Amino acid sequence: MTQERIVFVHGDGQFGAAAWPRQHGLALDFDCLFLRRHGFDAGADADDELLPTDHAEDQRIIIEALGTGGHLVAHAEGAVPAMLTAVERPDLIHSLTLVEPACLSLTADLPATAAHIQLVSPLFARRDQAPPWTAPLHIVPGVPTLVLTGGWEPLYEEVAGYLADTGARHRITAGGHRPHDTAEGDAVIRGFIRGAPSGESDEE
Repeated sequence: MTQERIVFVHGDGQFGAAAWPRQHGLALDFDCLFLRRHGFDAGADADDELLPTDHAEDQRIIIEALGTGGHLVAHAEGAVPAMLTAVERPDLIHSLTLVEPACLSLTADLPATAAHIQLVSPLFARRDQAPPWTAPLHIVPGVPTLVLTGGWEPLYEEVAGYLADTGARHRITAGGHRPHDTAEGDAVIRGFIRGAPSGESDEE
């Protein structure tokens, strides 16, 4: 029997399997792929929060990894191309999990997001790269969606609130910006994935 696939999309800092230490065990029951987004390599500075960003290239990487379909789990900045993929190719996504999603174009007019954009805009301008709030995210993907946040930063809670108001399930656990590194956060992700449709019936 072929295992269902889970594709993990990292945020800033560590990439690949190193970005998902609590989720390694899912490989016992699923075909897990831990991606490396565009611009991240072995020589990248893990402390550099403004590594080159190319959402279109990240989408290509995600779609290639999904193959015929699977679950998609993404953290922080990685949630932007993940959600773009889910909007454009919902047929490939069995479920979508967004951890502390930086999908700021959804909430650009809300107080915490607007303040953040004003604060960091000069940094992005100097680095000549596309900031996350320019991504064309204006609708919620038509797939089962979980948003997991750490309850510590209004910026991410605004995004989570928007997504929850439009159909996503929102859970808050401990763990700050990395709630998936906690036992509770990991359990929430695992439970959501295991309870989501496999997608097999859609192919008949």
